[in-house]
Amino acid sequence: MAARILNGFFSTVSQAGGLMFIKDMFFFHEQARKINIWASFIVMSPYVGPLFAAFMTETLHWSVPFWVYFGMNLLGMALVVAFLEETYYDRTIPSDQQPARGNRFARLIGTAQWKSRHLRNTFGQACWRTVSVLLKPIVALSCVFYALTFAWAVGINTTLAIFVTPLYGFGPKQVGFFYFTPVVAVALGEATGHWLHDSLAKQYIRSHKGHFEPEVRLRAVVLAMPVVIVGLVLIGQCFENQWHFMATSVCWGLYVFGMMITTVALSSYCLDSYPEASGEVSAWLNMARTVGGFIVSYFQVRWAEAQGTKQSFGIQAGICGGAILFIVALIVWGKRLRIWAGPLNFATT
Repeated sequence: MAARILNGFFSTVSQAGGLMFIKDMFFFHEQARKINIWASFIVMSPYVGPLFAAFMTETLHWSVPFWVYFGMNLLGMALVVAFLEETYYDRTIPSDQQPARGNRFARLIGTAQWKSRHLRNTFGQACWRTVSVLLKPIVALSCVFYALTFAWAVGINTTLAIFVTPLYGFGPKQVGFFYFTPVVAVALGEATGHWLHDSLAKQYIRSHKGHFEPEVRLRAVVLAMPVVIVGLVLIGQCFENQWHFMATSVCWGLYVFGMMITTVALSSYCLDSYPEASGEVSAWLNMARTVGGFIVSYFQVRWAEAQGTKQSFGIQAGICGGAILFIVALIVWGKRLRIWAGPLNFATT
């Protein structure tokens, strides 16, 4: 348990920092597509792990997937050290006053950044940045909506084998094959989002004479949520009515597809609203996703056993339907809420 806590604590770095890196490296018109690519890997990762692990444990010792995961992390660290650079660049400082970058090794271990620490936030300011971002109404509402809708994705993922093993007589290999469903759904969501998010933004800009508002990103959420709701309702029907496993697969895919579109739209909206808080916004959205799913996994199975999957998943769909009101409120009043809440006024951007 201690090892899992350590793993969870440090593995959130890549999840929570994604928007920050994208904001630092890409122009505004490129960011939605880059978020789409990054989010697809984040959403897909919890499904790829069980997929490969199921095949490994069919013929190998249970510890083998953990060693594979260990090797993948080593490879990732080696690639970061070999090819990636520090992305942070304070554009409020004139180019001739920028701090010395130091050599490659100094940047990797952080000594170069430490020498120029007087140009950045103090420890107290850094802590307050995180709090002040959540105090902005649109960020808080976005996180509540995300927790209420994405939580069921984690719940289904962690309890899937408990549902499908007795219902369909699946063994580890069959469960592994079943995990191809969300992987394909995420890939389709990424392909759809590749043009959808930019198309909605460009259409708004054309019809408003070059003017852009972040709330236009939320239109994609409105388009995706009916798919999410239908997917959840039908998953419950599949389990309780013992429909064919192919029907269950399609319904699960519908839900994951919709959540993939929603994840990108919500991330883009928060980043466009507060670009100077890209790291903090990314961290809070990641927090909402993981905490919601963590809580649901504790009662998902008992809930289904007590009320039946038709009713329990139907209620989950109803919660997602009710959560759309947060998005409607942001589309209508989001700009006024941003103006009312005022700027963040960070020491550095």
